[in-house]
Amino acid sequence: MAPAVPTSAVVGTTVAFSFILLGNAITQSFMGVPALLVDFPRPGSSSPATYEAATRHLGRQWPVFWSVGNVFFRPISTLGIFGYAYAAWSAATAAPSVGSLRGLANGNIRGAVDGGGYTWKLYALSAVCHLVTVVHSAVNMQPLNNKLDGLSDPKVSGVDASLAEYYARRWIKLNGVRIVMPFVAGSVALWNGLRGQTA
Repeated sequence: MAPAVPTSAVVGTTVAFSFILLGNAITQSFMGVPALLVDFPRPGSSSPATYEAATRHLGRQWPVFWSVGNVFFRPISTLGIFGYAYAAWSAATAAPSVGSLRGLANGNIRGAVDGGGYTWKLYALSAVCHLVTVVHSAVNMQPLNNKLDGLSDPKVSGVDASLAEYYARRWIKLNGVRIVMPFVAGSVALWNGLRGQTA
């Protein structure tokens, strides 16, 4: 039974999601957040008023990153899980019949025996990569988002303003996971899809 939605269309769309996430994470880590830290004073290197103004400014800027991430990129990450999971399910259910017949028709003994046996596993790997991104964002990135957002008014939020730059640089470091995971997910799924087209 053929899937209701063409698997190639789902894979193509979800690969695009992966690379959108990759591009966004690269931009944030190497352009956006570093730009916020240009000439950022170190604690004790300037007057307390200057440092306090810099940390408050960073705290007011941060919601721009945070809100766009929540509204736009979090749903894309989540859709990536479902898109790749659908592709894995579709490949797993189609592999025993379609893969074997195609392999025999092409005289490809390996294709006939394998029947696309690891195709679904590669799509599942891509789904897991997106799942890791979502969980990592919630567990590791969200607390840093809260701290950086709290810099806009440290006295109310209770955030240690002396660690402002550390929070931002720590965020950049942890954002590396959101670079690697979409890259792996999109690359694996793209290769898997192209391999299927040329099999």
